[in-house]
This record gives sequence, structure tokens and C-alpha cells, in this order.
Amino acid sequence: MKKGLTLTIVFEAESANYGEGIGNITALKKMSRSDGNMYTYISRQALRYNIVQQMGIDNTPVSLQGSGDKGVVQFSPEAEIDKYPEIDLFGYMKTKSKSDEDTGGAATRNAVARLSNAISLEPYNSDLDFLTNMGLAARGTLDGKKINNNIAQSEIHHSFYSYTISVDLDRIGEDKSINGGVISLPNSEKASRVINLLEVLQFLYRDIKGRRENLSPVFIIGGVFDRKSPYYEGRCKIKKGAMDCSGLKAVRESCDDTKLNTLVGLLSGSFSNCSEIEKEMSADTVEFLFKTIKGKVMDYYV
Repeated sequence: MKKGLTLTIVFEAESANYGEGIGNITALKKMSRSDGNMYTYISRQALRYNIVQQMGIDNTPVSLQGSGDKGVVQFSPEAEIDKYPEIDLFGYMKTKSKSDEDTGGAATRNAVARLSNAISLEPYNSDLDFLTNMGLAARGTLDGKKINNNIAQSEIHHSFYSYTISVDLDRIGEDKSINGGVISLPNSEKASRVINLLEVLQFLYRDIKGRRENLSPVFIIGGVFDRKSPYYEGRCKIKKGAMDCSGLKAVRESCDDTKLNTLVGLLSGSFSNCSEIEKEMSADTVEFLFKTIKGKVMDYYV
């Protein structure tokens, strides 16, 4: 029986992913939409980095494949999913060079846990923070004179963000071995890996520029479904501090799968219309949602 776990998560954070700088300006990662606005985002690679790190599974061995300018760092060809949950959840590409004993080639595993970018739900309005190093510059001198203190600029944006994670439950712990056999982990280990992932998502954070940003959900919608569809991806909308329930309700009522299996979690006081969300979406607490999802995961693997 194939099942898909998908959660669309909304959190509130500030300036959590920077891209290429321009001169003395540190620029946020941004994208434009047809409404004429710019929206900041946290890349799925950044989210993956923090999730793997906080799960304590960032120990998969890597190796350099190729040489010179064409060399790339990849997961070690000997690394397999039974020992390394990171590549079980997020996939791999492993390349072996040709030798006298081996013809070489590439082995790949598509990600079992797939992440979207976390995109801001409120537009970016070109806010800038002006930064100096006055605290240190005032301590010293150069040739008997005070050290000049240059000003740097950093783009800033405080917003709600939304991202979706989708997990193919039937593919967890199942893979081909490098020795030609098949790896199939015990169901208890499969469940443990998914529950570990859920526990990190519930309390996720991100360290950036001396700050620790809280990426814990203030709103979350999803469940364990018969279809492996990220039903609620891109459906969360914020209008003047209020969550728009109309689009979410339309998705929930679109088929029996979503009608029967959708769960909603809400951190009270996060939006101006929390009472409406609780009534229209039958929202419970974020803690209750994660507890319920963990139970469904255990039931699936029993």
C-alpha cells in the first residue's frame, strides 16, 4: 500500500537566506511574481541543510569524483541507506570512476522527502539595514589615527513564509545495494526515521548572521494521504495579517482523500483571524497535529 505524507508549513521569520551581494549590499534571495511584487525566499537547499544537521544525520561520507576543474564532491560510492539516513531521505548521486576491475558509472536515488522553497507570503519592500563595525573600530588606531569605519548595507525582510515537504512512505528504507542485492530496513527503523524528521520540523531553526531564526510552524496543514500529492503547496495566502481560508477549504473539499485525511494545526495568536481558522478549518494545536501524524506513521509501518 502506497501512502504519501505531505505537510505545508507556515512560519514567521526575518531575513533567513542571502544570495549574491552587490558592492557593499548583502542581497536577500528573491523572486518576482505577476502581481508586480518581489518575494523573498529560503531555498530548499538551505532548509535541507538545517533539517539534516538538526536530525543529527549529516555524517554521510563524501568523496571527490573527477579531477581538476571538473572535480565534484559527491556521496561516497560505498555509502548506503541502511547506515546513513540522510541519503535514505534526501537521495543521492554516486559516481565511480572506471578502473581495471570496474566499468564505473553513476547510481542515483531520487529524494524520498522532497522540499519546496520557503517563499514569503508578504511582499518585499526594499528595506535596508545599515551596518557598521564601530564597536571594534573605536578600540584601535592606525598610524596614530582612528580607524575609518565603513558602512555596509543588508537587505531585511520580516514575513510569514510557507514551504511544503512531501514524503513517499513506501520508499523509506528501500533501495538497491552496491553489491547487487536489495536493502529493506525493518519497519521500526523506517518509522523511526520519519518520526525523527517530524520532530525536527516541529522545532526547526536556522542560524544566520549572528541570529537564530525560529522556523517552527505557526500554521500547518496536511496529513497522510492515499495520493502522493502536495495538495496544499502554494495555497496558503496572507492578507493584512489574516490567513485566507477560502483556497484551503476549496482544496480540502476537492476529493475524498483530502476530506477524510486533512489535519490543521494553529499556534494561537499568530494571525488576526485565528477564531475563523479554528472554526472554518477545524484547526487544533500544532502539537496535536504532530502527535496525530506520528501516530498515523506508526500505524502505516505496523
